[in-house]
Amino acid sequence: MGTTVDGRSPQAYMAALQHVVVTLDGDPEWLRWWSASGVPECELGIVAEGHLDHLRPSADIRKVHDRVRANFTCAAPDTDRPAELVPLAVHEVTGMFEVIREAMGLGALPPVPPLPDLPDQARELEVTHKALTPEAGEVEPQGYLTLTQIQEFFGDEAPPIR
Repeated sequence: MGTTVDGRSPQAYMAALQHVVVTLDGDPEWLRWWSASGVPECELGIVAEGHLDHLRPSADIRKVHDRVRANFTCAAPDTDRPAELVPLAVHEVTGMFEVIREAMGLGALPPVPPLPDLPDQARELEVTHKALTPEAGEVEPQGYLTLTQIQEFFGDEAPPIR
C-alpha cells in the first residue's frame, strides 16, 4: 500500500481498503471465483493518491511466475469516517477486481459478503509515502482508463493475462 497524499496519511482509508481485501480473501465464493483463474495468488498493490495526483488513474496487471501482480491507483477521500470509507473501499476494490476479471477472462464477480464493522480507530498500517512533483500549468481531469487504454499504454511490456 502506498500514498501520494502530502501532510497526512489516509490511514483510515488504507485500513478500509485492507479490510475489504482481507474479507474477500476469506470468502468461500470469492475463493471459488479466483480458483477458476488457475493462478494460485493475486498480489494487489494499491496507491491512494491526493486530489491533484489522481487525475489519470492507472492499473498494471501482470502474471509473474505463479501469481498475478495487479497495481492500481485510487483517489484518497476527504473523509476519515469509517461509515463513509468502507463503501468507497468496496467500490474501489471490486472495481480493481473487475479489471482483473476482464483481463483474465474470468466469470462475473461474486457478491460482496457482509463486512464486519471497521474499528473506529484504524490501526497503523505500513504505508509507503511518496510526494509527487506538481505539474506545471493546469492538467485536464481524465476519467478512468479502459482496459484497452491501459494495454495500449504499456504496449508489449504487459501482455494480456491468459
